[in-house]
Amino acid sequence: MPYRHLTKDDRLVLSALHEKGVLQKDIAETLGVDPSTISRELQRNKLPQGRYEGRVAHRNARSRIRVHEKKLAVNETLRTYVIDRIMRYWSPEQVAGRLERTHGIPIVCPETIYQYIYENRQELIPYLRHARGRRYRRRPGTLLREQRREEAKKKRIDARPRLIEQRQRVGDWEGDTIVGKERTVHILTHTERKSGLLLADKAEDISAEAIHRLTVKRFKRIPRKKRLSCTYDNGIQFACHDKTEQRLSMPIFFAYPYHSWERGTNENTNGLLRQFFPKGLVFGTITKQQIDRAVKLINHRPRKRHRYLTPYEVFKGNCTSG
Repeated sequence: MPYRHLTKDDRLVLSALHEKGVLQKDIAETLGVDPSTISRELQRNKLPQGRYEGRVAHRNARSRIRVHEKKLAVNETLRTYVIDRIMRYWSPEQVAGRLERTHGIPIVCPETIYQYIYENRQELIPYLRHARGRRYRRRPGTLLREQRREEAKKKRIDARPRLIEQRQRVGDWEGDTIVGKERTVHILTHTERKSGLLLADKAEDISAEAIHRLTVKRFKRIPRKKRLSCTYDNGIQFACHDKTEQRLSMPIFFAYPYHSWERGTNENTNGLLRQFFPKGLVFGTITKQQIDRAVKLINHRPRKRHRYLTPYEVFKGNCTSG
């Protein structure tokens, strides 16, 4: 995987995931970096108490880079060594690693070498293996910019009417997917907040467009007065939320990243569904009939919070939960 340095946003995400106990290899996959990058970052920038805090870590990292930049600018011997190795087609990471191996301590970091080249010695850019002359320029249409544009379109959970929080009406939903072992097949779930009624559909295509079509098909069978809002997780499979909202005339909101408790009804119901389809199961082998059977059993199971009425009974409105 090509080397890249961590940004402030990367470190904030790393901090949140590390606090939740997510494995380093999974954090690395989320950020698109090598697991060793995560390991080094946690070791270098953790607080004296052992915690890792993203904002502090970024400030410390930038401080070290400024020290190294000054060292590279004023130390002619070091600068000559770095330039010589770059012209031998060594990567900045290889140069920094060799210096640390030779001296037993970090001398200069790869970020500093990259910045020195791009800001002061652009004639060396062709010697960089992955360089295209734009390493530090974010072009229109890049994934990061697309993600930020999509993020700006989302209505966050704190914009929801307070009525939704009170669970006094039927028609407010929460949604997410649960993932099979092969990770390419999901089960799309929606849970109604007041009744706890579950809807579940097998999703063999997990693209945003496919999830949009599956959601519209499912909710078109629900009476209009019982599809009043939906709150989703931040997965990219819900990127067509604006189209879904328009087709169903149903406002869609999003929980904040890594705040799964903000969709607690759906999370808990997914746990019930996992009783039938546990983690590690290959979802490609599951049939629609098996999913429908599991959903029926869950929806017709009495709930203590409804004074032992079922989610189906509460949703249909034939009786009240008291």
